[in-house]
Formats: sequence, C-alpha cells, structure tokens
Amino acid sequence: MRAVVRVQFGVTESSDYSEAEVLPDSFPSAPAEPLPEFLLEPEDAFIVKNRPVQLRCRASPATQIYFKCNGEWVNQNDHVTRESLDQITDLRKNFEQEPLGREVRLEQEVLLQCRPPEGMPAAEVDWLKNEDVIDPSQDSNFLITIDHDLIIKQARLSDTANYTCVARNVVAKRRSSTATLIVYVSGGWSSWTAWSECNARCGRGWQRRTRSCTNPAPLNGGAFCEGPPFQRVTCTTLCPVDGGWTEWAKWSACGTECTHWRSRECQAPPPRNGGKHCSGSMMESKNCTEGLCARTLAPGMGVAVYAGLVGALLLCVILVLCVGVLAYRRRCRHLHGDITDSSSALTAAFHPGNYKPPRQGKFTATVSHTSPQRGLSVGRSSPCSKGVNDSPHKIPMTTSPLLDPLPSLKIKVYNSSTLSSLELPADMCSDGEILSLKSVGTMGRERDYHSHTLSREPGLSTSATLGNLGGRLTIPNTVCLVPPGTIPQGKFYEMYLIINKWDKTTLPSEGSQTVLSPVVSCGPSGMLLNRPVVLTLPHCAQLDTPTPDWTLTLKTQTHQGAWEEVLTVGEETLSSPCYLQLEEECCHVLMEQLGTYGLVGQSCPPQPACKRLQLALFAPRAPCLSLDYSLRIYCIHDTPHALKEVLDLERSLGGVLLEDPKPLFFKDSYHNLRLSIHDIPHTHWRSKLLAKYQEIPFYHIWSGSQRPLHCAFSLERGSLAVSQLTCKICVRQVEGEGQIFQLHTDIQETLPPHSPLPSGGTCLPSSQVGPYAFRLPDSIRQKICASLDAPSARGCDWRLLARSLGFDRYLNYFATKPSPTGVLLDLWEACHQADADLVSLATALEEMGKSEVLVVMTTDGDC
Repeated sequence: MRAVVRVQFGVTESSDYSEAEVLPDSFPSAPAEPLPEFLLEPEDAFIVKNRPVQLRCRASPATQIYFKCNGEWVNQNDHVTRESLDQITDLRKNFEQEPLGREVRLEQEVLLQCRPPEGMPAAEVDWLKNEDVIDPSQDSNFLITIDHDLIIKQARLSDTANYTCVARNVVAKRRSSTATLIVYVSGGWSSWTAWSECNARCGRGWQRRTRSCTNPAPLNGGAFCEGPPFQRVTCTTLCPVDGGWTEWAKWSACGTECTHWRSRECQAPPPRNGGKHCSGSMMESKNCTEGLCARTLAPGMGVAVYAGLVGALLLCVILVLCVGVLAYRRRCRHLHGDITDSSSALTAAFHPGNYKPPRQGKFTATVSHTSPQRGLSVGRSSPCSKGVNDSPHKIPMTTSPLLDPLPSLKIKVYNSSTLSSLELPADMCSDGEILSLKSVGTMGRERDYHSHTLSREPGLSTSATLGNLGGRLTIPNTVCLVPPGTIPQGKFYEMYLIINKWDKTTLPSEGSQTVLSPVVSCGPSGMLLNRPVVLTLPHCAQLDTPTPDWTLTLKTQTHQGAWEEVLTVGEETLSSPCYLQLEEECCHVLMEQLGTYGLVGQSCPPQPACKRLQLALFAPRAPCLSLDYSLRIYCIHDTPHALKEVLDLERSLGGVLLEDPKPLFFKDSYHNLRLSIHDIPHTHWRSKLLAKYQEIPFYHIWSGSQRPLHCAFSLERGSLAVSQLTCKICVRQVEGEGQIFQLHTDIQETLPPHSPLPSGGTCLPSSQVGPYAFRLPDSIRQKICASLDAPSARGCDWRLLARSLGFDRYLNYFATKPSPTGVLLDLWEACHQADADLVSLATALEEMGKSEVLVVMTTDGDC
C-alpha cells in the first residue's frame, strides 16, 4: 500500500489512518502565502497481523495534511483507517519447493532442496533435524548452499531423521512438510572361512566353507547379500597304509666283540598317507660263540698298546720339523739371489734384475712418489703391490732412505666405467680398503642417478614470482592462470609451469587407458591457496560425436612417482577436489592443489572412442650426396607439444619437414596402422622394403607409452644425377580412416624453413604478472560478483550465468565456494585466453537482464 501526502496551508497535524474514503474533486483555496515545506516525511512500514501502522508527517506553513492511499484520498476528518491482512502479502504460506523424503545408501551424497515462500523482506531459512537446528559449523558433514539446499556429503546411520525447512522473517514463520531420510545399509559378505577337513577318512568325500552376511549386516531395509552362504567341493582322501617289516637279513660275521647282527627295514609296505610306522627294532644282535669268546684283555696288554701309539706320534713330529728346516734354508738361498744394490736400483729405475710383470687379471694399483730431485722419477714395488699382485718373486731390499715410503701416496684406481684418483695414506693399501673406496664412489653415483628432479627443457617451461595480484604462466596451448587473491596477501611464490618430456616421466595410463594430454607440472606443491587456480591442458580426444564415447579421468602424480585418480568427468561429488571443463581441443581444470597432472581416457561402450593424431613426413636435408634416401613418417598426438618434440628430434638428425602434418582419426578398434609406398619411378629409384607395407601395432599407438612412433622407407637412386622423386605414401588404420601424401620433391634443392605450428603456437613460453594478465578489470569483476553471488528467487543469479557460459555440468562445485561468480569468471578468463574480449560475457549478462552490470562494463571496460 502506498500513501501520498497533500498539504494545505495552516497548522500541521499528525494522524493515523487505516481506511480510505472518496474526497471532493476540489478543495478550498487559501490566500497567497509562502509554500509549505515538509518537516517530517512518512517512512516505509509493514502491516503485521492487522495491527495499525502509524505514519507521521509534519509541514509548515499548512492548515491540513491529506493522505492518498493506493490512489484514493483519505477523508480529512478521519485519518484512522483499517487495512485488512489479505490486501498486503507479508510472507506467503506455501513453499515454492519442499524437501522430499528419500532412502539412500550409506556414505551416499544427499541433496534436500527447499525454496522458501516469497515475502517482504525475503525469508531466512533454517533446517531442522528432528526439531534441532542444523549448524554446519558444528558438523562438517552438512552443507547449506546459498540456494537454501541442504547437502549431506556422506550419509551416516545417525543421519536417519526427519528434516524440516523453516522460513522466517519479521512478519511470520513458515514450516515445510517433514522429509524423512532413511539411510540404509546393504548387506555384505564376510570372508570365507577355511575349508573344512574332508568328511571321509578314506576315499571320496566333501569339503565345506561358509560365510555370513555380516560385513556389514543389512540395516533399515537394505538389501540382503546375494549369493550362497556356503560352498561345497568334492575331495578325495588317500587311505592310510601302515608300514610292515621286511624279512630279517642274514647274520653278519662274528665280530671282535664276539657278536653278530642282522637287520630289517620297514618297507613291506612303507607307511603312506599317515599310516603307522612299524613297531619294533630294526636291528638284532647276539653272541656268536655261545659264551666261548672272552672279551677281556690279559694283564699288561693295554700298556703295550698305549706305548706304541706314543712312539708313532713322536716320530711324526720329528719328520715335520725336518721338512720345515729344509724348506726354510731353500727359501733363504732364493732371497739372497734376489737382493739388488741400491745404486744399481737407482740406475735401473729401481727394477731388480729378475723383475717379473704382475699377473694378468689382478687388480693393479700404481704407487708413485716424487724424489727430492726434480728430474728423477722413482718407481718401486711396495708391500701394497705385493698384496695386490700376489707375486713373491720381487722383493727389493735396501737400507737407503731414498726408498722409504713417503707419508702419503697417490693411488690411481682404474675401473671399466670410471677413472678416479684418490689420495690415500701409504698404509691404506690392502685390497679391501681400495675396494671399499671404490664401492663408496659407486654408491654415490647410484644415489645421484635415482634422485628425482624436475627437468626444465628450453621451450617447455616458464616461471615467475607471483603474489596476491595473481598472474598467468603460458607455454603454447598450456596455461596456468592464478586469479587475483589466490595467494594470501603479503606472500610471494616462485611459481613454475613445466611440460614433462615423455622419456623423462612415467605415463599415467594403465590397462585400456590412453594418454590424451602432455604430463604437466605446476607448482610449487603445498602452496596455501585462497581460491582455485585454472590449469589449461591440450588434449587429443575427438569429442564432436553426438553420443559420449569417452570416459575421461584426470590423474595426479604423488611424490613417490605413482599416479592417483583425481576425478572422472561426469562422476564428480562434493569430495572431488577439482572441476574439469572440456572443450574441443583442450580442457580447463579448477584446482586448489598444485602438482603434476595428466588426462587419460578409455572407450565408453558400445561406441569406440577416437583420438586425433598427426602424420608428419620428413626427409634428409638437401643436398643429398648419397645414393640412399630415407623418408620418415611420424605418428604423434595432435598437440603442439608433441609436434614440437618431433621437430626438435629431426632437427638434431638433420631432417626437414616436407609438408604440413595431416590429421588422422585413430579408433579404439584394435586394428594396426598400415603404411605403404606406391608409384615409385622404378627406372631411377628402387625401394629397399621387402614387404608390401609396414605396420605400427595398435597398442603402441593407443597406449602412448612409446614416443615418438615412426616408420622409415629406404630408397636408392640409380645414380647421383637423379634428383627428382615422385611417389605416393598411404597411411591408414586397417578398416579405418587414412591419409595420402603426394610427394614431388627435388632432393638437391634446399627447402625454405617451414613451421607447421598453428598461429600462436610459435611463441615462446611467457609469464604475465598482476592486472595485465587478465582481460576483465578487477572493478568490473567485483561488481558482477556483488550482483550475482546473492541467490535470487527467480534464478537470475550465478546459476543462470553458469548455464549461459556453458559451465553448468556440476553446479555444486561452485556452490561450495565463497564467491561462485568469481570462480566462474576465472574459468571464463581461461577459456577465452585467445579471444578474451568482453562480448561473450556481455551477451550472457544481457540475456540475464542485468542492465546495471552492462552499464558498468560499458563505462569501465572495453566491450
């Protein structure tokens, strides 16, 4: 209801009204006096439950104040009127959408929707669980979105309850119908018990094992376990066979102790399958002389025996001493013959007359030191040399101080793979010590080999120091966008973006999966981020089919080098840490944890998936001075990074690209890629290929584990005068698509430099810091967020913007962010990095009817 005040000159009045009557068309006129001025104007107020409302107004000079209510003048003599409640809507009774009861399985994500009734002012919404108010700050499993929906991240048994949506404002309070949520648990089998023993002790029987539906037991109407609770299999138990004795053997000859013996064995039959062993003794003995043999020695017989043993022992000792003395004397004579005078040793470079070279195959240590005289080179064989060479034939002996060992020697240890020089003390010369030093060096090299570092190749990496203002790191077709406010205020990070080369990283594919993007590292990992960053990855998946034929998965690499699944497109939940926006040639990933990422995919039955490849034809750089000529065809992913890698490889090999790469759609059909050459002028050229064609196996291409893949056609010309080559090369997938290269070239003509990279693909890696990295000014961004973040009953908020921009595949990801509009604008910046004008954004806002934002964009932006 709207009130209008009309003032007549004279005394002011203050009155109440609640009912309107018709006034005369004309009012008494007043003499010309100064025009009245309002001293107090009425303020807006709400009528609550038929209670009258008071509007105050003062004016001077005035004789009477008139009110107009809803276009009708109120009688001047009765300013108190009554307004029935049904004329003004305070808070509608009916909810636009009430929550509905559901039955959900344990740990399932649950969404209870609630749209409160319209009211003035807008109603606030609370959720009740069994009449208790739900506070998400106390229980993180609950989440109330800005659209007033209640999300239970993982349903628990304790979440089985009655849920009510309550809307209230200053006027009234409304309750929705109660929604009953039942969390059920489907039964699960326990582990099988061990197989029981065979019920038959001998022969055919049964074995049995059981399981129970208690892991977990079904609750709240959950399904019972499917399948039998027991299993039974046949078994055969071998019957036990008890052992039996064989016949006794013949008696042995009579022994010195006047006894003989006989034996038997438990082999008739031997015990088998748990049968009993034979009972009784295996051997039997008895006196063989029937008591006539005496076992005792005569007196004095034992003393004679012991005396003979002692005499034999002394004789052996004497013989050993004689042999030792003879050997010692012979060795001394040999040593005296090998002694060399020190003066002759100096003149002969310290080599004795009977010098023998070290044995082959032994570890050799060269020991040298410098004499006091500068021009004198001294070499000697030390005890170390003897220990290593194991040669007793060369023992130089002298008392000259020139031959005393110096405090330290330089020992050179030669290895088959390395040559190292170690400073060692002279007394450290045993084989064990030298080998231990050698092993230390080897272990150090192994540690260096296994250490993991990120390799920054030229043209495949970029870095910059970024702070709270954000920035952009760019490698052709690969971008890391850091929005403003992502890095906390006052902090700065040296951020990097790296495309990992295929030969220096493990690939994320496994099983039937195929790699669709380069492996990209952005970091540093472990950064504290206030909002998501956007990582743009090129991919080679063909996505223009009317039905989805890809199952796409984003993977990340752990610090140990293993790959873990981050999300599968189309299967996101509230626990998914990322959001992936797919485009025809690239994908944009919103993430809050930096690291190493890659995109893989596999076919989604029944349609086979298809990936985009490129075929590049290379030849040797002209002029060709040999009769042999080779044509190489590479099969690579349709991404700029893959093509650049092949170009760099061929540049190092002296190859040149003959024409622009051709596209090829390669299907997941298990058929190989077949290459053949045709129409060779046989009068001047000859093909060395014996078969009619070559093939690259399907799995090598589909898995992407072998890079780069290529086939070579070796040709031979008749003479050096032949320079023209014309032929046709056919490349196709068996029972699939293909391409044909029509080659006509002069192998002696130098081809001009040719770059097959697309427009914008030849630029070098770059980085932009601060506001210059973003197309959308910060002032416009803030006003758009202020206009669209708040939920609208008509849905004209950030949700409509997401649908207009095509970012509405999983809105719950944006609903959990403090500013959903800000995250949408960050994603828009990444998707329009090449043509980042404001026309597409302005068009979306115009369709939403946000004219006030368009005025701001026209004034502050560059629309």
